[in-house]
Amino acid sequence: MADSSGDWCTIESDPGVFTSLIESFGVKNVELTELWSLDDESLQTLTAPIEGVDNAAVHGLIFLFKWQRQSSSVTASLEGRGTPLTGDAVPEGLFFAQQTVQNACATQAILSVLFNARDAIVAQEGGESKDEGDDNGRRLVLGQTLSNFKDFTCHFPPDLRGEAIGSSDEIRTAHNSFGRSEDAFLSDPTKPKRMATDDDDVFHFIAYVPHENGCVYELDGLQQGPIRVGEFKKDEADKDQWIKVARDAIQARLSNYSPTEIKFNLMAIVQDRRTYLNERLSALAAIGIEENDPAMVHIQSELHAEEEKRAQWALENARRHHNYLPFCVELLRSLAGSGKMDGLMTKAKTTAAEKRKRQQKS
Repeated sequence: MADSSGDWCTIESDPGVFTSLIESFGVKNVELTELWSLDDESLQTLTAPIEGVDNAAVHGLIFLFKWQRQSSSVTASLEGRGTPLTGDAVPEGLFFAQQTVQNACATQAILSVLFNARDAIVAQEGGESKDEGDDNGRRLVLGQTLSNFKDFTCHFPPDLRGEAIGSSDEIRTAHNSFGRSEDAFLSDPTKPKRMATDDDDVFHFIAYVPHENGCVYELDGLQQGPIRVGEFKKDEADKDQWIKVARDAIQARLSNYSPTEIKFNLMAIVQDRRTYLNERLSALAAIGIEENDPAMVHIQSELHAEEEKRAQWALENARRHHNYLPFCVELLRSLAGSGKMDGLMTKAKTTAAEKRKRQQKS
């Protein structure tokens, strides 16, 4: 891959891809999970995923939507999302970066959540953490790469932070490692890249995060600054309050689309499920519960399912990395050489024509 800061590929919106991406940065104790509904019960499962756990960490939301021209900052206030904050109006400690390179919005939205995570453990030079212990996996560990980047850019304005992200070899290389290898195979390096037109579907990632000042912010790299979308009560007994505020902001966005539009995706960056499953097992064992007890068996089966999920993510990511096009080209060459290609093409054309006729009749 080229070394230019502009060479960022598109990556798939998938929890396995994004979890593996942040782990490649050295981040620990978190994962991404998809949200299929915005009702209260679905939101509650984020902070109370299993019986006995009611305070699992939810660091932020990542929202993918089809970008529209009215999504620009010029009309942000007209959509009820407020005005982007700039300068001294930006709350102290809130990390926001403008997007300055194409195709970086997915990683930039993820970084927006990670850099604003509360109680995150930040590494010092040499690999040691500024805080000892990760509270049995409950605290997000930022890792050396992102800790160094956050420290380096902490006093940068949003545009320079965006430039720093775009020019970071470590971040760009990790991002591009999850692109499909056939993208490079199909592209012609001698020709300029095709730019999207008004007829193309263009998608964009943004983040929603809570802040210690009791407000929820929308972090969109295409805006001039963070957008305050509402307030929440910092109640220890109801840790999903801020998520409901973000939910309302997302629903307001959805109202600007046609009822038939379904091209959206919502994910949450949450505590690694394995941490509290192991914690629950230890708690049950501490009170004398036997391993064959139904409660223990249930937690163990949940933990096994999580490990299987991780294994499946690894397999899918390996398939994403593999370039199948040389195999396909060789297969076509072999079929042509054996004289079977013409017959297969004729059969495929006939099948396609019959399918079109059936569709026209229905």
